[in-house]
Amino acid sequence: MKNNKSILRFLPNFITSLNLLSGSLSIILSFEGFPLWSAYLIFIAAVFDFLDGMTARALGAYSDMGKELDSLADLISFGMAPAAIAFNLMKTGLFLGVSDISDLSFNLNSEQILFLSTVLLIPVFSGLRLAKFNVDTRQSESFIGLPTPANAIFWASLPVITLKYPSFLNDIIGKMENVPILIASASVVLSLLLVSELPMFSLKFKNLKIKDNLVRFVFLAIALILLIVWQIKSIPVIIVIYIIISVILYLIKKFK
Repeated sequence: MKNNKSILRFLPNFITSLNLLSGSLSIILSFEGFPLWSAYLIFIAAVFDFLDGMTARALGAYSDMGKELDSLADLISFGMAPAAIAFNLMKTGLFLGVSDISDLSFNLNSEQILFLSTVLLIPVFSGLRLAKFNVDTRQSESFIGLPTPANAIFWASLPVITLKYPSFLNDIIGKMENVPILIASASVVLSLLLVSELPMFSLKFKNLKIKDNLVRFVFLAIALILLIVWQIKSIPVIIVIYIIISVILYLIKKFK
């Protein structure tokens, strides 16, 4: 029995390692031309990220090593992996109609380099966000700044929408030439939100009382309705709604 308990205390770190593995595979598959699988692996990594914390709480298996491993895994799965997706989306927009972009590797103009460089903000600011989270005692029950999984899920949804619902995406962005501007803008805005001082509510429930969790219930109800109506197409919208609700709550509290 004692041996079983000893083995179980390693379970959270094992699940965190699966998160890290999923993120690493996502990066590889993204650059190998499998955007759908790359996106799905980020979603899978998010599930493992949820499960490792839940398992650690259930088993009381907290450790300094687990905390550090979790941050390292998140940097790969929710920092580098979404950056790889954003990079490839940007590349598609910049070199639309070019059959072989390998010959362009040393012929990029300054504008193209600038656009491609903006996606690097995602892993850099994700790293800053994760480091800040580890030392910020204010974030035990809620978040200060956009959580890295939320940012990653936003980016992971884009290739799925692009490939499965191309007409829907075209209605929103218009011409594919607009992609670099949109990707660059989203990279900058979301990266700044990662390290912002904006309080953002957590989806962790301490109890099921409506009074204590009204915002969570409202948000989840909106998200569920959107998922039923728009399916995967709703994910970027849900992330934006999450940010907007957090801003509204912050303004209400500030001017109360």
